[in-house]
Amino acid sequence: MDQSPSPTDYNFRLKDCLLGAQMLFVAFGALVLVPLLTGLNANVALFTAGAGTLLFQLITRGKVPVFLASSFAFIAPIIYGVAEWGIAGTMCGLAAAGLLYVVLSLIVRIFGSGILHKILPPIVTGPVIMVIGLVLAPVAIHMASGRTGDGSAWLVPETTAFIIAGVALAVTILVSLLGRGLFKLIPILSGIIAGYVTALILDGTGFTASTQAAFDPGTLQNWTGPALISMQKVAAAPWFAMPNFTFPTWNLEAILFIVPVAIAPAIEHFGDVLAIGGITGKDYVEDPGIQNTLLGDGIATSMAAFVGGPPNTTYSEVSGAVALTKSFNPAIMTWAAITAILLAFIGKLGGFLNSIPVPIMGGIMVLLFGAIAVIGINTLVRAGTDLMQPRNLAIVAIILVFGIGGMSFDLAIVKLGGIGLAGVVGVLLNLILPQGNDA
Repeated sequence: MDQSPSPTDYNFRLKDCLLGAQMLFVAFGALVLVPLLTGLNANVALFTAGAGTLLFQLITRGKVPVFLASSFAFIAPIIYGVAEWGIAGTMCGLAAAGLLYVVLSLIVRIFGSGILHKILPPIVTGPVIMVIGLVLAPVAIHMASGRTGDGSAWLVPETTAFIIAGVALAVTILVSLLGRGLFKLIPILSGIIAGYVTALILDGTGFTASTQAAFDPGTLQNWTGPALISMQKVAAAPWFAMPNFTFPTWNLEAILFIVPVAIAPAIEHFGDVLAIGGITGKDYVEDPGIQNTLLGDGIATSMAAFVGGPPNTTYSEVSGAVALTKSFNPAIMTWAAITAILLAFIGKLGGFLNSIPVPIMGGIMVLLFGAIAVIGINTLVRAGTDLMQPRNLAIVAIILVFGIGGMSFDLAIVKLGGIGLAGVVGVLLNLILPQGNDA
């Protein structure tokens, strides 16, 4: 008997392929934003997003229609880690963060999901998420002003940078507020495109060169010329190339710094799974089980770190696209993953992404990092937390000051500080401090 697919079957598969490519398009702006901000390779991020999604589907038996890609929660520790230990050392910490997800999945498997809410309540996760966003605020301002992330050197004249960053920020906000259909789901990508077009226009009119003259030459000693956008990297890049994989090297200090950061996104994972379940009308907490979805995230994150990619997480943009298109078939995400893997081998795509001017990233970061802090606040609000209770006040206050203030401890052979220290201290305080009479 002829087992070849009928035209109807072929059309169905072609439709799934196109829907999968559409899902990747929805996530693309946010997906590549993380490597562009942190110094990681964008082609590697595409590869790990696709491979991570396939691993997640394998572990969850192909039951959940989600796409995994770069996690915003790790931007701050990656930026710090790359500057402190290099990409290879940072990857060691990120691989360990993935293993924390695996450990949490085992705890849930043994004790049930309630144990995590007891150890990691909103009074801990909320302020930790706030710290993740607020720690990055200076980086956003530096880049939106035309400087490097640490503010040490000018890359673009300030007036030009403000115009480009402002356009990128304004378009991102307007699309998120006024966009319709799938267009509403790509505010970051829209902002990047608008900022890029603005930079091209300013280059073409010579505006950048004229504003450069208004600066003290000493402040622009690292200025590379009037062109905001250079196509040299695009021209030099091959059409097809192996992604520039980077393998981790052992670094205990990176592990202790980054692993606590994984606490907050691990808890947020519950919300992501509940959200996609609400969209599709299925209970994914029971089947395939939150322990398996956590395991899928953890394995995907560790896999990404072993080749130099950012940690993986479920994407709210893609969940929104699922709700809009009613595309509940998880096989569509398989096509999105395959598309991401194929794009990872296009060298000129990476060259083009690296040509994006710094102020565009800075403009979007202003909104993005502020939004992360707001998510932390909302975590406390939704839980109905009374911050004036002495116990709650102490926990939140210490997490915020330790995290934002940059408190650090030298512990013999390692140094623990910043976001990681804030997370550890928050967990310990929640376990140690007694409940007061007004709790």
